[in-house]
Amino acid sequence: MATVMDRKTTFVVLLVHCYISLATLTCMFAYAGGNPNVLCRKGERDALFTFKKGIIDPSNLLSSWIAQECCTWKGIGCDNITGHVVHLNLRNPYDFYASDDFEQSMLGGLISDSLLELKHLHYLDLSLNNFSDNHFPSFFGCLWNLRYLNLSDAGFMGTIPHQLANLSNLHTLDIRQRFYYMPLQVDNLEWLSHLSLLEFLDMSYVNLSKASNWLQVMNMLPSLSELQLSSCELDKYDPIPYVNFSSLTVLDISYNYFVNSTFDWIKSLTSLVTLDLKYTEIKVPLLGVAVQNMSSLRNLLLSGNNFSYTIPKWLYNMTTLERLYLPGNNIQGVLPKAIGRLSQLILLDLSQNDLEGKIPRFLGNLCNMQHLDLSENNLGGGLYDILGNSSSCTTKNLELLDLSRNQLSSTLPDQLREHKKLSVLSLGGNKLFGPIPVSLGYLSNLEKLSISSNSLEGFVSEEHFSNLTKLRYLNAYSNLLTLQVSTNWVPPFQLQTLWLGSWALGPRFPTWLQSQKDLQRLDFSNASISDVIPSWFWSLCSQFRFMDLSQNQIRGSIPSLSCGGSIDLGSNNFSGPLPNVSSGIMYYLDLSNNSFHGSLSPVICKQNDRMRGDLLLSLDLSKNLLSGEFPD
Repeated sequence: MATVMDRKTTFVVLLVHCYISLATLTCMFAYAGGNPNVLCRKGERDALFTFKKGIIDPSNLLSSWIAQECCTWKGIGCDNITGHVVHLNLRNPYDFYASDDFEQSMLGGLISDSLLELKHLHYLDLSLNNFSDNHFPSFFGCLWNLRYLNLSDAGFMGTIPHQLANLSNLHTLDIRQRFYYMPLQVDNLEWLSHLSLLEFLDMSYVNLSKASNWLQVMNMLPSLSELQLSSCELDKYDPIPYVNFSSLTVLDISYNYFVNSTFDWIKSLTSLVTLDLKYTEIKVPLLGVAVQNMSSLRNLLLSGNNFSYTIPKWLYNMTTLERLYLPGNNIQGVLPKAIGRLSQLILLDLSQNDLEGKIPRFLGNLCNMQHLDLSENNLGGGLYDILGNSSSCTTKNLELLDLSRNQLSSTLPDQLREHKKLSVLSLGGNKLFGPIPVSLGYLSNLEKLSISSNSLEGFVSEEHFSNLTKLRYLNAYSNLLTLQVSTNWVPPFQLQTLWLGSWALGPRFPTWLQSQKDLQRLDFSNASISDVIPSWFWSLCSQFRFMDLSQNQIRGSIPSLSCGGSIDLGSNNFSGPLPNVSSGIMYYLDLSNNSFHGSLSPVICKQNDRMRGDLLLSLDLSKNLLSGEFPD
């Protein structure tokens, strides 16, 4: 499996179209999953036993596959009357973006064609696993009764077999491949035209560069409701005389290259609700002709398409839009008042452009607005028109406000308390100054707060956090703030990320940190701490992915390091021998500019299996008092 780059801790709103066909619902409710009163067929049970023998199962997902009654096994569903296996769901139970257990729970190994004995199978899901030693099994095309097939991010290699044309009952086909270096590919898409009942199709990240007939093929699927072809290396299509798949409600052809395409066929998709054309090099004027009369369109995603300095005027006439994504389009100048016509907007994203001037007051009149992202622009002025106007419509519904990385210069308004639904507030990378108002503590729905890299100053007390029970992410790095709380303070929140670098936290090590049981990322760098780190902290750090305690005056020895990820303890007053690295997958370790003495052996020679040289990218032991031989 490919190594995925470190994910930034930024708030991303992902628009997901939830779609379940009638056939899928039938498949979900017509079987007896885990019903001990239904007897499974011996031939099908034996086939599943054979299938299990070829599977690598590191997390024992298939541990229940030992009894005689296979209808009670995890992931298996049987027909209530006949006992035939109709449902096989071995999807990884963990989400890639939310859990450290994702990789450890991936099934692997070889897929046995014994599955062909499951002649009544309606539903097959092997998604989010790692069958990377397998070419796409062509025998799947002989599971004729399948209505639902999900092999997304399962790791299959090679060419998608044309035998899938036999699955004429299929309503859902998901073969998206996001996480692998060697994507699936097709030589020809003609086989797809035989799946006339198909309602949902996702082939994102499959290489379709050889399939110039892709649009013609899709036009032969009259029931198609959702089509996802993101990142498929498409750059052209053969024209079609008319549109036959007009039932389409969701179309995603983002991250392809259609620089010479007119998209005139899109105007016939009168049922379209969501259109995703991110990073497609579209011709903006021609697109306007195609979409501006679509009365059903609610979600339009046009990120990264270079609008030549201005927002196209035809967008202001699309008054039914609810979500409009325009980041990374080189839009310059001030925000025009015409945006105020889009009164139904729930989400507006104009980040990563070159907007300037003050934040316009008319944005506060978009009463349905829940998500407003103007980050990474050149906006100046203050926050009062958007956060300080208590009569503004947005105070009622705004849930996310991202104004980070602009040129805003003002204090934080006390009227913050009026935004009671706010869950994400990101103001980092501006020129904000003055104290943090106590009213911040009234935002009881706040989950993420970022005010880093400003010039805020003054004291922060327990009252500032009094009602922030939902807070999970706090980034206030690089300000002139002092935390003033009692020694027995127990915060009302459980944080996952805490960045308080450059605050005045010391001289004692903050004891309230002991209450944070979910903490994964911690930055207390340059925080005026001159204490000995208490023993409870070294136990707590086993859950960390990132820890930075550098540039303090922390003293004492380190018994062992059970932390993982990136660890920076440089520029302190640590002494004694180098610590043993007892567990955790470590990528970066900095113990420089301390007073460690003795040999390199604890770090270099006594690595355990999880601190391997092929994972450790950076090790800095410079400016210490180390001695002895340099080990082999």
